[in-house]
Amino acid sequence: MSDPANRQARRRFLKIAVVGAAMAPVAASLLPRIARADTPHVDPKDPTAAALGYTEDAATAKGDPSYKPNSNCVSCNFFKGHSEMAYGPCDLFPGKDVNAKGWCRSWTAKA
Repeated sequence: MSDPANRQARRRFLKIAVVGAAMAPVAASLLPRIARADTPHVDPKDPTAAALGYTEDAATAKGDPSYKPNSNCVSCNFFKGHSEMAYGPCDLFPGKDVNAKGWCRSWTAKA
């Protein structure tokens, strides 16, 4: 019949597979939160931010000719966070978070 060592190896493999399958959804929900915990914020003095006129508060951009009322990062197409986030990722500043209340000249309404 079967070798006892093969049966033990099979059982061990199945135990590990079941535990791994049970842990996958937990890991999938926790890892992105942990990874985002230390993402730096965009400094308005950063060369890219300065070129785009980025400001942490859209209210301070009202003097800019390209400013539109009620335009801020959270309502921009480039902002990839959700509306409850204070800071979130932006396609224009890879690896950095922008203030949801911020603004820059590249603001484009969400589609």
